[in-house]
Amino acid sequence: MGKTLAEKILSEKSGNDVCSGDITVARVDLAFVQDTTGPLTVRQFREAGFRKVSDSLRAAVFLDHAAPSPNRELANDHLFLREFARDTGCFFSEVGDGISHQIVAESLARPGDLVVGTDSHTVTAGALGAFACGMGSTDVAVVLDLGETWFRVPESIGISVSNHFPAGVFAKDLILYVIGRIGADGATYQALEFGGEAVSTMSISQRLTVANMAIEAGAKVGLFPSDDMTREFLAEQGRIEDYRPLAPDEDAVYSRKIDIDTGR
Repeated sequence: MGKTLAEKILSEKSGNDVCSGDITVARVDLAFVQDTTGPLTVRQFREAGFRKVSDSLRAAVFLDHAAPSPNRELANDHLFLREFARDTGCFFSEVGDGISHQIVAESLARPGDLVVGTDSHTVTAGALGAFACGMGSTDVAVVLDLGETWFRVPESIGISVSNHFPAGVFAKDLILYVIGRIGADGATYQALEFGGEAVSTMSISQRLTVANMAIEAGAKVGLFPSDDMTREFLAEQGRIEDYRPLAPDEDAVYSRKIDIDTGR
């Protein structure tokens, strides 16, 4: 039986042949925190007695959501996160460097990666073919120490997008249409997997827009294949070595299939 993108990535990261509904422990490639949820993560990390970030993953700290700091308390949180990043050697993004989700896509996430972050819009990196999802602060604190975490492998909704976007219709219209069709909880703890003729011509910027909003339908992840567009984007970022092709199997089994003609 063929595998969806979600099943492929979690099988690879767990070292097991897993299918939707299975519980598995998987190795995490990238874990990150931002400045509104990160302080709790770091406190939980220290209260648990953890001392160092696992050598098996890349970790990042972003000061981006409350930047510049609007009050004394958040200014102290910034100092706290700077200290943690310095002590642990995490990738650190200072105030003004950019928004975490964009930097993760441009500089850190790779096709086939398993990415977790203390932010629901971590799903944005799914545009590159990464299984990327938000998690609670305590969960990410444990990931930072162990380098792995457990998952229930999600069922996947296959969304096939055909034709091309007519004038005045954009990627955001596509994901708003999907959410309107299935409902704000229509994909709860499922993967939204996008494919089809129209997807093959969508830029990474367009895919980031769609993947970012997958959480608005309750989805665990929003996934795109890694294809020529992905390769071109990574090459533009000076990261061609991070490229790998990745697509679901032709006989992958989906919980539901939705066909969308963007020309109608």
